[in-house]
This record gives sequence, structure tokens and C-alpha cells, in this order.
Amino acid sequence: MKQHTLMKKIILYSTCLILLASSCKKGFLDLAPISDTNTVNFYRTAEDMRNAVNAAYATLQSNGQYNAALYAIGEVASDNTEILDAQSGIDISQIDAFTTITNNGMLSSMWNAHYKGILACNAVIDRIPAVEMDETLKAQYVGECLFLRSLMYFNMVRTFGDIPLVTKEIVDVQEGYAYPRTPQADVYAQIIADLEQATATLPNSYGSADIGRATAGAAKGLLAKVYLTLQNWQEAANQTKAVMDLGIYQLMPTYASVFAIANKNNVESLFEVQYKKGGFGLGSPFNNAFAPRLSGQIVTTIGAGGGQNQPTADMANTYEAGDQRRAASMADGYQDGGKFVAVRYITKYLDPAPFDAGDADNNWPVLRYADILLMRAEALNELGYTPNGEAFELLNSIRKRAGLVARSSTELGDQESFRTALEHERRVELAFENHRWFDLVRTGRAVEVLRAKGIAIKDHQLVFPIPQTQIDINPDVLKQNPGY
Repeated sequence: MKQHTLMKKIILYSTCLILLASSCKKGFLDLAPISDTNTVNFYRTAEDMRNAVNAAYATLQSNGQYNAALYAIGEVASDNTEILDAQSGIDISQIDAFTTITNNGMLSSMWNAHYKGILACNAVIDRIPAVEMDETLKAQYVGECLFLRSLMYFNMVRTFGDIPLVTKEIVDVQEGYAYPRTPQADVYAQIIADLEQATATLPNSYGSADIGRATAGAAKGLLAKVYLTLQNWQEAANQTKAVMDLGIYQLMPTYASVFAIANKNNVESLFEVQYKKGGFGLGSPFNNAFAPRLSGQIVTTIGAGGGQNQPTADMANTYEAGDQRRAASMADGYQDGGKFVAVRYITKYLDPAPFDAGDADNNWPVLRYADILLMRAEALNELGYTPNGEAFELLNSIRKRAGLVARSSTELGDQESFRTALEHERRVELAFENHRWFDLVRTGRAVEVLRAKGIAIKDHQLVFPIPQTQIDINPDVLKQNPGY
């Protein structure tokens, strides 16, 4: 009930920041303040700042973030999932087939939604020093917004490459036009600095009314993933160890229990995008989005299926025999009367009792403890292969829960073979959670892996095109990625 109240506030109080940003005419570079009077009246009390922080969280639930765009990049662009029916959407079909054009609507939505979220974070960070309130709570709110801003920038820099880096509230339309694309290295440096500050100011946990807010563990975990992406193996190992040393997180007993609606924000969760069904505009869309088209209400129980993010045959076949994660993650089809309809779909986000179409109760897992363990195993292996060392122990702890036999240095006798085994383990453990594409890109394996599976990816398509609408309104400053 308390979580429901928090989620309701996150939406209700997003109006002051999110609706404002969306009222601008031409994307994030046109962002202007509400009005001098309204902003002064709004950012005055601790409760105002809490509402403003909630507004920043609310942007995660947009179609340009976790509701749609991020699974299009993280999964559909990879070999994990595909779009089988063009009726499921031309924009996402382009991403699937690597025929993406510069006016792709999903990429434009992603760009705008992320910068609206960044605007919301910047407003809090810039305005809160002048507010009279508890200093510890003030530092917490800043830490939460630094985490959220880092998460958004991390998703953006991995998707588009060089991007405008905006770290303050834009107070004038013309000021927005001055931001060029910032080199990736500088964006990553800002992300790291922000997350380091967040780890120092965020609490390790919250009371029941605030479950779902960013914690120090979430910031450390995201920082570990940033370092892994940059191939800074020692820092990745350090940050994953820091998460483990908190003594807060552990693997859930079974894989299926991780995703059960009754277990949202469980002991394995570092950070989830929060959803709550009930007709309040807080529900998640995945129950319907991932169900097969033409399946009626057989899979969803209410509303039609969207045919989004459907597992590939290659994904279905990559699971080892006896791997319990397969049945918890996907199905090969559904029963329609006495007939089996063979069409693969994701089961990980099904809600057995949704409130309505597009209004389900499933959260989206952004960071899990299993990911932390696998990241540490990878970092340790890259620092130096050790037969049956800690990296093996971490890998096998994940496999044990899945019902699989342990791997040993007898079969994985060198660094490269362990690396290959770990890539497989990450794929099946984190399936359909937006990690696969980014894993393939950061390891330099995307082009090789996808081409070997008949996917026509070109060398320049490791980043996606900057939305043409952004270039059109600021052609002297924003330039397109090569090849588009």
C-alpha cells in the first residue's frame, strides 16, 4: 500500500517538470523553464523537492526509456529477439533489421525522453541548495538525481556515441543551442564522477514507503557496469566487491522467483523501474507488448498482444538441457483450444492478473545481484585467468541456481574459453533485460556474432543515428554519426 502511494506521487507530481519539457516545440534543445514565477513558487520546500525527484523517476516509465526504446536497443538489435510482423511497428522493425533511418521515431522518442529526464534531474540538483531542509535528506535527493542522470547518460552514450552533455538546468532557449556533441570519454568521466558522489550520499536501504529509490548499492553496481564497459577491469572488480561487501544482496532461491510479482524489489534487486497496476497510469505495458500478435487474450488474459521483442530461434536453442531459466524466461508457443500455435514469446514479464491492457504490475529489472557476480567474474578473468579461482566460483553460483553442473578449469582451461563461457552465461541469465546488445558491443563481438547468424549489420552500426529532428533544428552544432 505504501509503495502504491509512492508510485502515485511519482506520476502526480511529474506534471511540473515533465509536462513542461514536453510542451517545448522541437526536442530537448528547445527546453525552456516553466516561467520564472512558477519555478520560484514550486521549488521552495522539502516536499517540493521530493516531488521534483519523483518527477525524475517518472521519466524512466516513458516509451523513450524503459517502456519500449531500451528493449528495442538492448534486445531487438541483438541476436536475442526479433520482430516477426511488420504490424508490430516500422520503427522497431528497422532497428531489428539494421535498416534504421535518421528519422526513426523510436530513436527520436528515446532522445527526447532521456533529455527530459536529465532536465528533471538538473532542476533538482541546481535548485535544492537554496531550499531550507534537512541536510542529510538534501544530500540524498541530490544523490538520487545523480544516479538517475548517470543511468540516462549511460544508456544514451552507449546508444548514440558522442552526445550533448548538459549538467545544469537550461534557463534560456538560446542557451540550449550552444550544446554540441560531447566526446564519449568526457560523458563517461561525468558519469563516473556523479556515481562516485552518489555512492557517498545515498543510503544502503529505505523504509517500506520509499522502496524502489536509488541506493548506494545501485550506484556502486552501475559504476561497476560503467567500468566494465570501459574495460577498466580493476575498478570493475573493486566496485562489484564493494556491492558484495555491503552484505545486503543475495541470489533468490530460484530463478523464476526473481521475477514473480509478489517478489518485486527482492534481495537480488539493486534497482528496478517501478510499476503499479490499478488504473492510475502506473502500470507496466510488457504483459501485452511481448505477447504474440493474433493470440487474443490467451497469453495476456486482457487486451491484445503486441508481438514485440520475440525470442529468436537462436536464443531458444542456446539454453543448455535442464536450464531452469528457459521456462521462466520464454515459451515456444501457446494453446489455442486444442491447437498449439508455435510462436515464441517472453514469459518473464507476464502478469497473471493485469488490471487492464497495458496496465500490469511487473517492474523492470535494471540491476540485479546476479549481474554483479557475473561482472566480477569477467573482470577477474580479464585481470588474469586463475584455474578454478574466484571467477569460477562466481560463475558456478549462477549455474547452480539454474540447475546446471559446475564448470571447471578441466574444460575451461584458459582465459579465452572462460570468456566464451561467461558470454553465454550472461546471455541466458540476463535474457530480455536489455543487456545483450550492449554486452556484444563492449566486448567488440557484435559485428562478428551477428553476421555469423545472418544479420546484416554494417561496421558503423554499433551506434545509432542521431535523430534527424535534432540535427535539423541545430545543424551548425549537431552532426550525424558516420554512415547515416
